[in-house]
Parts: sequence; structure tokens; C-alpha cells
Amino acid sequence: MIGKLKDMTRSRDGKEWIITFSTPENFSEKYDELADKEVSVEIKQARKHRSLDANAYCWVLIDKIAEKTGLRKSDVYRHSIKEIGGVSDTICVMDKAVDRLREGWEKNGLGWQTDTTKSQLPGCTNVILYYGSSVYDSKQMASLIDSLIQDAEALGIPTISDKEAEQMIGKWAVKSEEHHAG
Repeated sequence: MIGKLKDMTRSRDGKEWIITFSTPENFSEKYDELADKEVSVEIKQARKHRSLDANAYCWVLIDKIAEKTGLRKSDVYRHSIKEIGGVSDTICVMDKAVDRLREGWEKNGLGWQTDTTKSQLPGCTNVILYYGSSVYDSKQMASLIDSLIQDAEALGIPTISDKEAEQMIGKWAVKSEEHHAG
């Protein structure tokens, strides 16, 4: 659910915090179902998600690069994800948990990858967790497409103009805003 935080106050007895937010979505049915029950809530800044048109173009570029280089499409995609910024987290994990974390993370999909580096903490390993493009916002997807365009152009593969790429990413943003407003 998308909304805006409006207020935060403390209960009269001081034991609880009361957080108020607004949303254009009709939540009344779900509210009736969950009222006075313990629920799980995650609050984070809303971000625009990627465009399906942008996703389609991403895979067109991957296909052309794979055809030109003889690489597998999956390898082109996975390599490209590791080349852009802002799509990974690095965490320090106990050595005995590394394999289990990596296996679980990589089950999320083709782009969900891991790498490891040595930690300065004894008995620990740093694990780099790369997110697949299925969860990218428009800015992250634009970075992926820009990287793929650069790779394609270096191989002599025709691409769309910068303006066309910006419009393709921007079209989703307009659709997303209309969806959330209605």
C-alpha cells in the first residue's frame, strides 16, 4: 500500500506509539478483517518500479549482445547486474552460514547472485547480495539499460537514442502515478 506518514504520537500510558498515515486506497475491507489483531508492518520510502517496456528492451539488448558475442543470455544479464551500482548489499555473515545464505538468496531468480570477500572479523565472511532486475525501480532499471546500451554500441549493435531510452523509462513513471492516484 502506498501512502504518506501524517503523525506519530505516544499513547496516554506511554507504552505504545501511534502512527497515522493516509492512503488513496480503500482499505476498509482489510481493516475490518485485521482490526485489533497483531499485524506485521513495514514502512519504507515508496519508489517507482521499472517499466515493462524497459524490461522488454533490456532483454532485446541482452539477446543481441549474446548473439554477437556467443555468450549465453543468462551470462550477459548476470554480468550486467554486477556492473551497475545501487543494486546490491554487503553483509557480514558467520562462515558456517554463508553457503545456506547464498543458496537461499540465489533461489529468488536468475539475477539474484552472490559473491564473497574476506571479512576482517574472525570466523566471518562478507557476502555481496545482488538483487535481480525484477525489483528495480526506474532509476536502477535505467542504469541497467544504459550499461547494456554501452555494451551493445561497443559491439556495433544499433540501439535507441538516449532520448528514446529516457522516454521509455519515463512512460512507466506516468502510468505508475496515474495508477496510485486512481
